Amino acid sequence: MGRAANRPWWRDAVFYQVYPRSFADSDGDGVGDLDGVTARLDYLSALGVDALWLNPVTVSPMVDHGYDVADPRDVDPLFGGLDALDRLIDGAHRRGIKVTMDLVPNHTSSAHPWFVAALADGPGSAARDCYLFRDGRGPGGDRPPNNWPSVFGGPAWSRVVEPDGRPGQWYLHLFDAEQPDLNWDNPEVFADFEKTLRFWLDRGVDGFRLDVAHGMAKPPELPDMPATDIGLLAHRDDDPRFNQPGVHAIHRAIRAVVDDYPDAVTIGEIWVRDNDRFAQYLRPDELHLGFNFRLVQARFDAAELRDAIDNSLAAAALAGATPTWTLANHDVEREVSRYGGGATGLARARAMALVLLALPGVAFVYNGQELGLPNVELPDAVLQDPTWRRSGHTERGRDGCRVPLPWRGDAPPFGFSTTADTWLPMPPQWESLTVDTQLADADSTLSLFRRALQLRRGRNEFDGDRIEWLPAPPGVLTFRRPGGLVCALNAGTDPVVLPGGAVVLASGPLPDDELPPNTAAWLA
Repeated sequence: MGRAANRPWWRDAVFYQVYPRSFADSDGDGVGDLDGVTARLDYLSALGVDALWLNPVTVSPMVDHGYDVADPRDVDPLFGGLDALDRLIDGAHRRGIKVTMDLVPNHTSSAHPWFVAALADGPGSAARDCYLFRDGRGPGGDRPPNNWPSVFGGPAWSRVVEPDGRPGQWYLHLFDAEQPDLNWDNPEVFADFEKTLRFWLDRGVDGFRLDVAHGMAKPPELPDMPATDIGLLAHRDDDPRFNQPGVHAIHRAIRAVVDDYPDAVTIGEIWVRDNDRFAQYLRPDELHLGFNFRLVQARFDAAELRDAIDNSLAAAALAGATPTWTLANHDVEREVSRYGGGATGLARARAMALVLLALPGVAFVYNGQELGLPNVELPDAVLQDPTWRRSGHTERGRDGCRVPLPWRGDAPPFGFSTTADTWLPMPPQWESLTVDTQLADADSTLSLFRRALQLRRGRNEFDGDRIEWLPAPPGVLTFRRPGGLVCALNAGTDPVVLPGGAVVLASGPLPDDELPPNTAAWLA
């Protein structure tokens, strides 16, 4: 492609998000691991991805499946230990694939040595100052320090028993009680995080996705929220628990470290909708990239999708940054189900894959998205997401999008493991969705992704950092890249005439040279 030689490797990259527990199991315990990923690197290379994003693999009690970190500078034995990560990095790099890791700067596990010491040392100790301990309100301090709820449900505060056995202070946890929030006003917190950054970068990691990148700084005095009816796992720009001005100094400090490693990239999870506030995270001395979730949140509706694309491009442009696109991840319902389920949901998901991959900038594909996997309705008894427990069994949580991938065969575990007792059960009807089945079908969703990624990487029509909207009938989106690629999506109810140009790829059949509903096409 006609791109500048000095362009950072990540500027046009396709990242593949690996949820390690669910990708491939190498040791037969029913849980995916890093050697399982290494064994499938040829699959990922043939798919055409440029980089991996690994969900957390550091040492953890796994209360929140790795986002409760007990040791940020070691790999949990569940995933194979440090040697397994070294094997994965080496194997990926030999295939020209970069490897990025998930880091969790907002909180630790309650099993982290710092928090264990904080409980043992009592109020006023140096260990407690690494977290957000506060005295309670009311007689005897029996009420939490403020009215904040947890993102996972219930209060965001838990009371501890002091070393003398009496009820004592409360600590803040915006997520689960086993995930105490760090006090980023304490210089020791950043000093330790710098050690973590350098540890992994020196080991050959190519960058990081930063969890809750808008959450580390807290408002002074931790005031009450004006309203606490924010839904679980929901995000609003007026939520005082997140997006505080002080978070930007933290990102500048992180960037100063990462800049010592010129090819490394930082990607922030930023649940901020306002374009100006979002752009602040992407200033030249802060994050390289930021997840903009407007496209994930948009319905399959032409007006909503165009608004999401326009605002995402505008937010990145405000900072002169690269836009980042995604339709799926480990926290949201899979798009096949989100767009209606069944054949309609799959057709729409395939069409949106072409929209995603036609947009300028960085694209993220979540493992199983390339197979067209739907969300899974799991039995209550197997649900593991903390949201299920903390919501009093009213919110089912995110387990339905985390079911292991089917690789081959006609029954669970479909080649994912040697045991059918996988950490989440696999639907028996997934035989038609396995990798082997789809590789043998030129019209499968996997074949569509492989062809789309090959074209995206190899053709000059994808050049340019912007799009131009073209006239289109109601319910239809049509845009052109400067290199000449035209992407058309029919989100309406009736077939429409295709734009001019030769069809390069389509998400479904194009009878009579028309674009049917729930279909997208690339033309050049």
